[in-house]
Amino acid sequence: MNRPDLSLVQPRKTARQARSIATTEAIQQATIQVLLAEGVGRLTTTRVAERAGVSVGTLYQYFPHKQALLFGIVERQFDLIEGAMRVACDQLHGCDLAVIAEGLAVAWLDAKTADIVASRAIYGIAAEFDLSGQMGRAATLMGEAFETLLASAPGVRFRDPPAAAFMLAALLGGSVRVVMEADPSGHSLERLRSELPRVCHAYLISASEPI
Repeated sequence: MNRPDLSLVQPRKTARQARSIATTEAIQQATIQVLLAEGVGRLTTTRVAERAGVSVGTLYQYFPHKQALLFGIVERQFDLIEGAMRVACDQLHGCDLAVIAEGLAVAWLDAKTADIVASRAIYGIAAEFDLSGQMGRAATLMGEAFETLLASAPGVRFRDPPAAAFMLAALLGGSVRVVMEADPSGHSLERLRSELPRVCHAYLISASEPI
């Protein structure tokens, strides 16, 4: 697959006023709806504009083509997840490992299921782009935030803090993606919400030692 240069899919202008923000939100929600109903192959700017209730000209002010629409959804999801996990790390600072494990697992699941339709759409369109740069940036930020959080846990130290932070992020991201792609039913997500904190806690215990 020929993937577009990311410099060509950036929005033409950034929404700053309330009306513009509402317009871009409507366009992005319409993109998700058309994507899930029609698939990537049948998604067009015309269909999205019709679903969003805006003119094609208005859409082009923000998203010059189909690839920009798709990339905008991916970037928005990255921003939402990063923001949610930063807040969680701040709130969990200084807590013990059990509380950290449960807090991060719940925060991750809440962020990913806040708009489950959008989250599932993201997995389908991410293959359209080379997101190694964005993924690398997100992994670095998440790793740094998790490492700082783990260092604040009382009574323990980690033998390899960067590795522990990396593995914790992998556990959260990988397990949620598998479930959401394979069976995003309420039952499966509730089971994950129950079991994921236990898995994360068990790993953190195994990667640390008391002091």
